[in-house]
Amino acid sequence: MTAPETETPGVRPASRRRAEWRAQAPVVGVVAAGGALGAVARYALTLAWPTPPGGFPWATFWTNVSGCAAMGVLMVLITEVWAAHRLLRPFLGTGVLGGYTTFSTYAVDIRALVDAGRPGLAFAYLAATLCAALAAVWLASAAARRVLTGRQR
Repeated sequence: MTAPETETPGVRPASRRRAEWRAQAPVVGVVAAGGALGAVARYALTLAWPTPPGGFPWATFWTNVSGCAAMGVLMVLITEVWAAHRLLRPFLGTGVLGGYTTFSTYAVDIRALVDAGRPGLAFAYLAATLCAALAAVWLASAAARRVLTGRQR
């Protein structure tokens, strides 16, 4: 006869860990797939709209602003309009829009502008991106809420 399995505080049994992984595997998969799609879209924009050395990084700026606007609309859709599938938010929000927006490139662009002797432009880019991204998510969510639900908040 074997002793019953006892749980050690803070340690989950292997069968429970496997069950938790099986429940999370689809989420990881859709985030990865969405991230790949978003990153490809962002890369296509940077190829179509390259930034000259020392110039304002318009592609990154508009990528981040449009991604924030899309996130505002998405959040209204999946929290106030649709009863969304459990994988939709991780796929679109974390995956596609997370891969599409690029605040790490934003930081690299600021550093590149400073290194190119353009600290004023770097600061303008820093402030403009932050303000425009916040305004975009707020305005897009407010517009989506008004159009899609017929109410204001």
